Amino acid sequence: MPVRRPRTRLLLLLAALVLLADLGSKLLVVATIDRGENVRVLGGLLYLTHARNTGAAFSFAEGFTVVFTLIAVAVAAVIVRTARRLASLGWAVALGLVLGGAVGNLVDRVFREPGFLRGGVVDFVSVFAPDGEVYPIFNVADSAIVCGGVLGAVLALRGIEFDGSRSRDRGDDAVSGG
Repeated sequence: MPVRRPRTRLLLLLAALVLLADLGSKLLVVATIDRGENVRVLGGLLYLTHARNTGAAFSFAEGFTVVFTLIAVAVAAVIVRTARRLASLGWAVALGLVLGGAVGNLVDRVFREPGFLRGGVVDFVSVFAPDGEVYPIFNVADSAIVCGGVLGAVLALRGIEFDGSRSRDRGDDAVSGG
């Protein structure tokens, strides 16, 4: 079996790019769009709507901001710890997206009002209608987390391990049902 190169740098670079895109877009929205204001773009396909979310995805469980903050810290720590043994390109991309998104939303929860560990995440993308009427309002970090999660699920279903091998290459009977 060939020696596989670690993909740690790729994971961290992608996470940093997602974090920069997320923070930059949120700073731009906060500076230029009033809360609740809707800016129509792409003929109404998208609306930029400045909103704050103190809950989880889709504003679920508002009021549990501290819990979500701690979960984001744990997720980031597990990904960084896993990165050392990561050799799969696909997993590096998936985990880089999730890490960048988790840290992006974590920055909001730590530094935005109403206070430390309770901050509201800046959401601003509303699709098909203003104010999240059709689909909940989201941000770059949320998109990265979802895309990374979907890619991770596909990789797991295909039996691709963090080291780049496939489950069946190791003789893993659980995947083949035997």
